[in-house]
Amino acid sequence: MTLANTLPAALPVPTQWSQPDGRITLRTLILIRWVAVIGQLAAVAFVNLGLGFPLPLGPVLAAISASALLNGVAMAQRGGRLRLADRDAALYLSYDMLQLTLLLYLTGGLSNPFAILLLAPMTVGAAILSRYSTVLLTGLNLICLTALALWHFPLPWEEPVRSMAPLYAFGVWLSLSVSSVFIAGYVFRVAAEARRFADALAASQVALAREQRLGALGALAAAAAHELGSPLGTIAVVAKELAHDLPSDSPYTEDVELLQSQVMRCREILADLARKPEADGGDPFERLPLTALIEAAAAPHRQGHITFVVESHPVGGAEEPFLRRSPEIIHGIGNFIQNAHQFARQKVTVAAAWDGRGVTITVMDDGPGFPPHLLGRIGEPYLSVRGDRAGQHGHTGGSHMGLGIFIAQTLLEKTGASVQYANNPPADPPVGGHAVQGGTGARISVRWKTINAKK
Repeated sequence: MTLANTLPAALPVPTQWSQPDGRITLRTLILIRWVAVIGQLAAVAFVNLGLGFPLPLGPVLAAISASALLNGVAMAQRGGRLRLADRDAALYLSYDMLQLTLLLYLTGGLSNPFAILLLAPMTVGAAILSRYSTVLLTGLNLICLTALALWHFPLPWEEPVRSMAPLYAFGVWLSLSVSSVFIAGYVFRVAAEARRFADALAASQVALAREQRLGALGALAAAAAHELGSPLGTIAVVAKELAHDLPSDSPYTEDVELLQSQVMRCREILADLARKPEADGGDPFERLPLTALIEAAAAPHRQGHITFVVESHPVGGAEEPFLRRSPEIIHGIGNFIQNAHQFARQKVTVAAAWDGRGVTITVMDDGPGFPPHLLGRIGEPYLSVRGDRAGQHGHTGGSHMGLGIFIAQTLLEKTGASVQYANNPPADPPVGGHAVQGGTGARISVRWKTINAKK
């Protein structure tokens, strides 16, 4: 399923590879830096004045003042409301890392208990920056850790103390370096996953809103046709009376005849508008038989060279259930049917089975099927579920191909359905007690419990 059939053309397609510009405002980084400046000043005051330890106050205060000055300059940029591009955010965080490295260099290096704070700018960067910027920031963090392990001023004790043993110093450096890489990778992965699902859910809302607008448009057309019918009938009656009263040689005879013909044309147009919602399956909130609902969902997506079959499989003599023709169901089932048509070789089969316990719609095609190693992940956004075999069907297998399936699944789950994905085995088990299409191909099953199917 391609996103072009789901979203308006003007809507950009977000992916995990796009530049994440505008994810953070300058005000947020300014606030974080003010907290760091206050904390650094408090630590210096406590160590120098409270504990009486000697510190190189000139360089230390100069480094802290530089951060305060940078914050003042940044606040002048529209009050800090500016949304930063990926590169600018990376530069701000790189400065914070270098400034903290300088303070640690002046106060004991990695033997300073506050050396762990060097991981903070990198962690923030992993949550908001692109993969490329996160890798660069992590690399800078490793360089800073290595530099602090090799070169630094001694701890500011009152009297000289023995420095860290080389092996222990190496252990501290190694632990911080491993933590840097692990935290960066972990935070980036979690943040990217959250962003991906947020983007996909937003796309689902856009698709649902589109279906709702289309349904409302059909209802509006029917209402307009009904409301305009009465005044148009009155005009037709008046025009007929005028034609009857006018003498045959009147100069207005042709005008009245033209008026009558245009009135008839308007009535035909309104009658056509009134019929179209019924032809499309009726009002969007009307309950339809299950097979009729499948036909309505499949109508926009059929392809002439692909055979499309709807099979009914009642179990135990149960009557065919009615489902509400909601935009979620129409879009979700239609999306699965369109996806099946894109990959089918000759035939797409939709099996509708129902019994006293629930309703199941199974969409099957005779195409290449889903890659077995991805079956457990189908339904995740931006996952190309059939891209490795799509070339033989003219499909590009783009990275956003799985977004359509995610949208369909999300909308159907809102109606109480559960969705399962599988491939057709060589000999299919019966669905609803009847044999169905076998062989290769993909199979998507949508099931509602009885309590939801009859709403």
